[in-house]
Amino acid sequence: MSDTVEVHDNPDRHRYEITVAGELAGFVVYLLEPEKIVFVHTEIEMAYEGRGLGSRLARDTLDDARRRHLRVVPACPFFARFIRNHPEYQDLTHAVRD
Repeated sequence: MSDTVEVHDNPDRHRYEITVAGELAGFVVYLLEPEKIVFVHTEIEMAYEGRGLGSRLARDTLDDARRRHLRVVPACPFFARFIRNHPEYQDLTHAVRD
């Protein structure tokens, strides 16, 4: 049986969180500005590394930004690299940084 993986916005902490079987596995910190979201820093807990959770977190948060009609500023190197490697999200970017 596989563990349930969920991504949710935690606006009080200014971050999207990813959980595995209800346990916090990682997060991405953001700054929300009018009409755009700046992804600042991404962390995946060491115990959960190598499972594709960073990519799942990126996809779900970028999909949410699209639903909310927000432009994306990937100040976080992980998000910048993810967007560069996934052209389906490049239309969301305001500015891509390394």
